[in-house]
Amino acid sequence: MKKSPKFSGTICPAITPFNSKNSVDFAAMEKHYQMLTEAKINGILVMGTIGEFATLSIKERLAIIKQAHQFTDLPLIVNVSTTVVDDMIRLADASYDAGYPAVMALPHYYLSQTTNQLYEYYKYLDSRFLGDWFVYNFPARTGCDVDAKLVAKLMLDCPRFIGIKDTIDCASHTRSIVLASQSIRKDFSVFAGFDEYFIPNLLNGGAGVLSGLNNVVPDLFASVMKAFNENDFHQIQLLQKEISRLSNIYNIGDDFVTTIKTAVAEKHGYLKANSRNYGGALNAKQIDEVKQLFKL
Repeated sequence: MKKSPKFSGTICPAITPFNSKNSVDFAAMEKHYQMLTEAKINGILVMGTIGEFATLSIKERLAIIKQAHQFTDLPLIVNVSTTVVDDMIRLADASYDAGYPAVMALPHYYLSQTTNQLYEYYKYLDSRFLGDWFVYNFPARTGCDVDAKLVAKLMLDCPRFIGIKDTIDCASHTRSIVLASQSIRKDFSVFAGFDEYFIPNLLNGGAGVLSGLNNVVPDLFASVMKAFNENDFHQIQLLQKEISRLSNIYNIGDDFVTTIKTAVAEKHGYLKANSRNYGGALNAKQIDEVKQLFKL
């Protein structure tokens, strides 16, 4: 019997709302998760890069793990990345105990790792994680790369390694991982990390996308999956053009997380564009650019 990936389609790396006191705004988070659920996307990544995991304390991250799964019935993945492995295990244990089906882990960042070091690191995590897990490959942030050859080796040695988010501005890199993984396990999920690579990744046999614009226009990305499943390639062409146009959001402002939050605030209205990243607040001209981009 042919196995299917446990995760596929379009997954949102959800923003983490903050209130005026710079605390996690759980009321706004619930509304955001409800909006994503109603858009009929395929899942949510909790505390990814856009979720500002690097600015959250372990206490805050544990509180989010406790709360977030109550806000939606969508499949959820928890990013447990940090430079302290024991903290990662603590976050992963809390996630599995709360019923999350999988966690995600970046390479051991700051100290750029060789391929052998990455292999040993992920093998160790596999021995400590109690459930399924993803690699989060983001070379621009970590200084090292989980390539197709390493993915294949980990797949053979770690059966609970079920997928990867490949956040690299190179479609052929993601395609290489797709092809390498398909020769080993058909139930492995390869997600592109850039919005505009969603459709190319699907066409190459990948699982889908895990990307920021889902926070603002999740219905657009859900429409891609519908059109793809219906073999409506005329509609797919139109949707690709719209995703490409909206990807200009990443050219507005100094901090793309704050810009995404601003777009959500302007379009949906249930949160403030507060971020813990410094110097990212948009000026009036930039806010107007966001409004024009999304035709608000």
